[in-house]
Amino acid sequence: MSSTQDTLWGHPKGLYVLFFTEMWERFSYYGMRALLVFYMVKQMMFSHADASRIYGLYTGLVYFTPFFGGLLADRILGQRRSVILGGALMALGHFVMVFESLFYPALALLVLGNGAFKPNISTQVGNLYAHGDARRDQAFSIFYVGINLGAFMAPLICGTLGEIYGWHYGFGAAGVGMLAGLCIYLWGRRWLAPDNLDRQAGPAEETTAPAGLDGNEGRRILGLAVICTVVMLFWIAFEQQGNTIAMWADADTDRHILGWEVPATWFQSLNPMFIFLFTPLITTFWAWQARSKREPSSPAKMAIGCFLLAAAFLVLVPSADEFAADGVPVSMLWLVGFNAVLTLGELFLSPVGLSLVTKLAPARMVSMLMGVWFMAQFAGNYLAGYVGRFWDLWPAEHFFLLAAGIAGLAGIIILTLLKPLKRAMGS
Repeated sequence: MSSTQDTLWGHPKGLYVLFFTEMWERFSYYGMRALLVFYMVKQMMFSHADASRIYGLYTGLVYFTPFFGGLLADRILGQRRSVILGGALMALGHFVMVFESLFYPALALLVLGNGAFKPNISTQVGNLYAHGDARRDQAFSIFYVGINLGAFMAPLICGTLGEIYGWHYGFGAAGVGMLAGLCIYLWGRRWLAPDNLDRQAGPAEETTAPAGLDGNEGRRILGLAVICTVVMLFWIAFEQQGNTIAMWADADTDRHILGWEVPATWFQSLNPMFIFLFTPLITTFWAWQARSKREPSSPAKMAIGCFLLAAAFLVLVPSADEFAADGVPVSMLWLVGFNAVLTLGELFLSPVGLSLVTKLAPARMVSMLMGVWFMAQFAGNYLAGYVGRFWDLWPAEHFFLLAAGIAGLAGIIILTLLKPLKRAMGS
């Protein structure tokens, strides 16, 4: 049997199994997400306010259930079986979405499946590396590229099928993507690290309940909890991409190139495209800072990410002023600039947060605490749907300023708490 120590390009082969599994899972998620608001408004005839509320609730619950999926894996099923269960439920959910009468049961299957899948695929990346292995941050950056490769393809394929040939073709393609990811995972299990549950079956101290945390572990978990609470504000602004920004692209942006109209869903591929372009630059920049002993701490990077997200929404304010003045759809270049700056903010926050959880969480709690990280995204996504209801009530420029203010507030709070957070995390 192959060992998890088998390497390819300097990393365990298991990393690439997880890379492609997550790539296809994200293809399925973002393919469905690209269509969801348009489907509700144009096919099911929901008002935008109702569609925004359902969108926020769905995307929020997607990040709420991983906490319980983490508990399930840590205490009963283990990471591998949880991933397989989650993938199967999500594939079923995408195929059920094809039937309009089963819209809500389909969403429920997707939410439950994601809860079992999401925290445990990320945890397995960290499990491939020993404590203190310097390759861990780089591994999560590679893994994050897989996430965004799937997110890049999804609006182009599922969005095109849905908008041009019929919504159900788009949802069906998302289901096929999830099945592809599940097959890759089953094929490559021999290169993955043992489940934490199996490794804890030995010495008694390894199975100590969370109540037995020592002081250092308690401080680290408290620091993570504080970070997760503040990061919720980041996600409120960030998740306008699939909701209000999608509506801005559809109704208020000139999408014509030489007489051809770009599908509105395609603009949701800009963010992952910039992930590919910027990730090597950002990781090289951090490596240079590390050699100079000037690399920011993880919380400082996350504060920078919040300020960059705020700047992204400020980029759109002039376009909203222009639209308000003459009522003519604005250039799509504004959305390109918005997504470029937004992506920089995401790279300073999201993969850094994933890596931070696996560094600081006790092994016996790592999936559960990964679920806590996603719980912040649950709250942010749910509130993003609530905030999105103001889109129909306020001028666009006021809405963009609100989103910028929410993201900027998160950055200010993290900077204010920077020293105690670094002490709590032992950095």
